[in-house]
Amino acid sequence: MRQYRETLLYAAFTAVFVGYFLVWLPGPGAGLQLMGLEVGEWVKFMGMDTRRNWFYLPPITLGLMMALLTALWPNDRWQTWGMRATAVAVSILAFPAIEDIMGAYRQEYMARIVGIGLVMAVSLISGILAWRSANERWLPSFIWSGLVLFSLVGLILPTWAYLLVRPAVSEWLGVSVGVGIGVWLNGLGHLGATAVALWLLWDVKGKR
Repeated sequence: MRQYRETLLYAAFTAVFVGYFLVWLPGPGAGLQLMGLEVGEWVKFMGMDTRRNWFYLPPITLGLMMALLTALWPNDRWQTWGMRATAVAVSILAFPAIEDIMGAYRQEYMARIVGIGLVMAVSLISGILAWRSANERWLPSFIWSGLVLFSLVGLILPTWAYLLVRPAVSEWLGVSVGVGIGVWLNGLGHLGATAVALWLLWDVKGKR
């Protein structure tokens, strides 16, 4: 049963990753079929200010979940460090362009850099925690609680950001813009991760 739940968790991670490269904003033409990777940059012209950073949360929350999960894995397996490296690599999808960092409005991009730094920090901390995982009964509860937090952030804020910008985009284009498959996959992936983490957390609490 535990292996089945972990398989569901990996499927949820995959949905978030794939969804970020699929259409979020299904505009009327090919040039306006925007992926999650693109929509955050495009909507800066809609006056969202720093809220557009919410579109860059999926790779960061996914990286955080992947990195935190490895605190329960032994450090002597290459898969453990491979997962941590992959978590950091995924989070770098949110990295701003160099010209933006060096520009006059670089403060708008600092939240994304901090998020990537947090993924790196969690990867390192997970390595430390993994050495104590066999002896610390509180650790699994801490890990699953963290996954619930990160998955809810990745579910709520990017979806909210899209729903905020959608009416303005529809008005600007003169057509009703729907909700792309990428938004749905991101939501379902994060929701699935929340459900599995809560399930595992409940299981841990029940064994105490």
